[in-house]
Amino acid sequence: MNIPFNKPYLTSKEISYIQKASELGKLSGDGHYTNLSSKWLEENLLCKKVLLTHSCTAALEMAAILANLETGDEVIMPSYTFVSTANAFVLRGAVPVFVDIKEDSLNLDERLIEDSITNKTKAIVPVHYAGVPCEMDTILEIAKRKNLFVIEDTAQAIFSKYKGKFAGTFGDFGTLSFHETKNIISGEGGALMINNPEYFERAEIIREKGTNRSKFFRGQTDKYTWVDIGSSYLPSEIIAAFLYAQLEDSQEIQTKRNDLWNNYHNGLFALEDNGYITRPKKIEDIEHNSHMYYILLESLEQRQELIDFLKKRGIL
Repeated sequence: MNIPFNKPYLTSKEISYIQKASELGKLSGDGHYTNLSSKWLEENLLCKKVLLTHSCTAALEMAAILANLETGDEVIMPSYTFVSTANAFVLRGAVPVFVDIKEDSLNLDERLIEDSITNKTKAIVPVHYAGVPCEMDTILEIAKRKNLFVIEDTAQAIFSKYKGKFAGTFGDFGTLSFHETKNIISGEGGALMINNPEYFERAEIIREKGTNRSKFFRGQTDKYTWVDIGSSYLPSEIIAAFLYAQLEDSQEIQTKRNDLWNNYHNGLFALEDNGYITRPKKIEDIEHNSHMYYILLESLEQRQELIDFLKKRGIL
């Protein structure tokens, strides 16, 4: 038996949609499938505005620019996260302030946030690890009281819900990933979710290299010019076409992932019951998206022994 670390899921429609995109004669960004995918995400995640990007990293970088971060500003984030969460803000000159995580969810411990806030703090970045949303009520309350941005790193949590509302739609901004290891994929790819209409126009400009190009194509200006800082954050139509095929079949994809997650959870019960491992906790008010199944072991040495044991048997 060989079980790879990740096996990209295909719906059978990706190639035909890419072919259609080519036939439409526009393979650069913001074409037919980019618009379809953005609209699908807005309607199904109940988000005010979604802009596709070439990665979740790009979406985080856009959020950092939109938050007007400057050198020396501080951004609170969990100590356990991927490098992009920190990089996006460090690139603007900000300082990441790492806060410890909770044992039950491995998410940012909202009880420790307030003690980490200083007069330099500008934003809180909750990361919804393994598709399990953070305790957003407390985070939002602190942010409102302290006048801080909330930028949700929702890379692993598309379709996850906190108290019935989708992750990524609570803060000022949310960021999605469509990397090949995620639930919904396009090889590489991402999206910026904008929940505050105040930032719609500037986000569009930042994404288009700091130009008002989108307004030009809508006929709102006679030429487009450089008006702000930005970069090339658009994905190609090839990526968007692949993505739209996945979005259309997202319910089937999620059902299969849920079944696999539950198989692991049920199958590993005895090992936890006998004290060998710790399984993920089921948390009240949380609907996770079965993004990944993890187990916790007693020590680094024990973990490495298990990884080596599985690897010899073709299980990565």
